Amino acid sequence: MSITTRSAIAREAGTPWEIAELTLDEPRAHEVRVRFHASGLCHSDHHITQGDAHVRFPIVGGHEGAGIVESVGPHVRRVKPGDRIVCSYIPACGACRPCSTGHQNMCVEGKNAATGMFADGTFRFHLGEEDLGGFCTLGTFSEYAVVSEWACIPLPDDIPFEIGALVGCGVPTGWGSAVYAAEVRAGQTVVIFGAGGVGSNAVQGARFAGAKHVVAVDPVEFKREMAMTFGATHTFADAEQAREFVVDATRGQLADHAICTPGVVTEEIVNAAVQLVGKAGKVTVTAVGKSGEHAVHVHAGFLISYQRQIRGALFGDCNPLYDVPRLLGLYRSGDLKLDELITRKYRLDEVNEAYRDLVEGKNIRGVLVHEH
Repeated sequence: MSITTRSAIAREAGTPWEIAELTLDEPRAHEVRVRFHASGLCHSDHHITQGDAHVRFPIVGGHEGAGIVESVGPHVRRVKPGDRIVCSYIPACGACRPCSTGHQNMCVEGKNAATGMFADGTFRFHLGEEDLGGFCTLGTFSEYAVVSEWACIPLPDDIPFEIGALVGCGVPTGWGSAVYAAEVRAGQTVVIFGAGGVGSNAVQGARFAGAKHVVAVDPVEFKREMAMTFGATHTFADAEQAREFVVDATRGQLADHAICTPGVVTEEIVNAAVQLVGKAGKVTVTAVGKSGEHAVHVHAGFLISYQRQIRGALFGDCNPLYDVPRLLGLYRSGDLKLDELITRKYRLDEVNEAYRDLVEGKNIRGVLVHEH
């Protein structure tokens, strides 16, 4: 039977989040209904209200969530009612071509992320006669949601829901951008542009991979200070200062890697990153830019002369079914700092305040806690 749930929805671009009471259908085949306890407040959701994400409006926000399975539809095998889970914002069915070749971050079940529509062309959230999708077919800014069983990953009993929510997106995206996408190696020099929720984990990944110099570039002093906590060896407010250090530290060879993880990636940032890497250097672009703006404009000769590379990274090239448990294991052993990522917790009706804090640079990561 259907239930009601309080949710934060975006009606259209350029408007703030609105709290609404929605009707939520029961789960269908291979779907589960989740009672969310925590949701990360990622910058990607802010792109929705700013008009920088091409989504179907109205939409339920949130794609970093952890909670408890309340009920399951037919044929569900991965989880059962009562299970604690993390929701991967990209499902991992395990059977499609990307999944079966070790690229779960590109699972074909993630094809409706921008609409929140299920594979059968229907929706589970409703506001009167109006259908709403959940962002990334999740909608973790809702107390309850129906999600694909392929998006569910077990959450051990000793891991808080707030921590579980973060490993659904921000942690693996940042960590994997350094470890997998950039392929950072011991002794290398890495420059990370943007030290927020994703960039802080790119710092941790580069440090864990053994980089000699881990340089964080961010205009916000608080984020630079926190970057040192997460393993940065040096921090700078702008690219020019970082370049002076890199030239001196590498005796002119420049950096091996530049990873772009700002809140909004720009042409200025990408060009600065390209100019900071040396021969065979790699620039990894993880962040999203503004709608209608092209952030990558580089003269081909500048790439060819030093054999530089520019590549994008989705979910940090992580395989969620393998890497989420792996990252939680590193958290348990003290090799990955996750508690320190959470600057402040918010109630559902404080979601707009949370995003004001994000824009003003007050948080590494805010977490929305549902009060059941």
